[in-house]
Amino acid sequence: MTYNVERIRADFPSLTSGVAHFDGPGGSQVPASVAQAVAATLISPISNRGTITESERNAEKTVVDFRSAVSDLLNCQPNGVIFGRSWTQISYDLSRAMAKEWAAGDEIVVTRLEHDSNLRPWIQAAQAVGATVRWAEIDVTTGELPLEAVRSVINKKTKLVTVTGASNILGTRPEIIEIGKAARAVGAIFVVDGVHLTPHAPIDVKMLGADIYGFSSYKLLGPHCGIAVGDPALLEKIHNDKLLPSTMVVPERFEFGTLPYEILAGVTASIDYVAGMLGVSGGTRRERIVASMTALEEYEANLFAYMETEIKKIPGIKTYGHAKNRTPTLYFNLNGVEPIAMYHHLAKLKVNAPASNFYSIEPSRALGLGDAGAVRAGLAPYSTLGEVDRLIEGINSFTL
Repeated sequence: MTYNVERIRADFPSLTSGVAHFDGPGGSQVPASVAQAVAATLISPISNRGTITESERNAEKTVVDFRSAVSDLLNCQPNGVIFGRSWTQISYDLSRAMAKEWAAGDEIVVTRLEHDSNLRPWIQAAQAVGATVRWAEIDVTTGELPLEAVRSVINKKTKLVTVTGASNILGTRPEIIEIGKAARAVGAIFVVDGVHLTPHAPIDVKMLGADIYGFSSYKLLGPHCGIAVGDPALLEKIHNDKLLPSTMVVPERFEFGTLPYEILAGVTASIDYVAGMLGVSGGTRRERIVASMTALEEYEANLFAYMETEIKKIPGIKTYGHAKNRTPTLYFNLNGVEPIAMYHHLAKLKVNAPASNFYSIEPSRALGLGDAGAVRAGLAPYSTLGEVDRLIEGINSFTL
């Protein structure tokens, strides 16, 4: 079926404000059904998980439904789904636990393309035990992460390879499947940061070959939290620190304290919303998710092609990142204009396109943009041609 953006927009109360949101890479707007699910859970009988009382059973069902929904979204096993405060928090927790098995002489591989949440936790964990960090460099002209650049730093000493599924500033989508093959060839664990990729494409963790895959619900129409999924057999081998009475059963082993059931319910509702974006009722939830995300990917690609082409026509515009395979994300500056000034100018026009390095400080510095970075405009499921024209007009209207 055809992707109907106007029907989608009607489900988002925040869009009635008249703001054109190109800030989706930092967090999407939320459909009413997600907020309703959060509220309904908060006011229902709820308590710690269990099987005796109604409130215990409600809590247990909320957790089970959450893991099932994520499983359908990513094609992974429900008992490998881990809830976390954010991907940053999960990365720190996993890196500290996994580093218990590293020592001097071991190596990990990271890339210059990453958001810092997929760099610093792994780097700091390696440094704490004397392991070596190897860097795969990007092509600063194209914004590509050459496959050979990654392969060249993987060897028999490599314990872990971690890479983004898509750069949150350049949109660059590395060759994940091939990188995973190179990691597995030497017995390394392969971690994929899918935070910026998941909102823009159908994801199949098994096909990607990721041992651990992370994403953030609030980038995909849901509430603020992070989620990691992994092979349960691998997760059984990772031993983290827990309180004495806490369970060490996977995946609960990696979750701390009482879970926020209302947030879990919101995640489930957001995934159900994705499954229903085309208005199709037949088939499994997984099938409907794939159909929706495939249609969204095509819609965004066409809209982005127009946006990028027209913005590049603006005199003095410089864009960064020209990878062949990208998410709909444009990183740009106007010559002679501080990115923060353009950000403020567009905000006055009710066009949200922030400026920063957006925690992708390594690629920002590699591109010569320092820590200030550039302006970022990203598309979301509710973006329209009219909003893109407002963005273009806003950039054009800036006067020195």
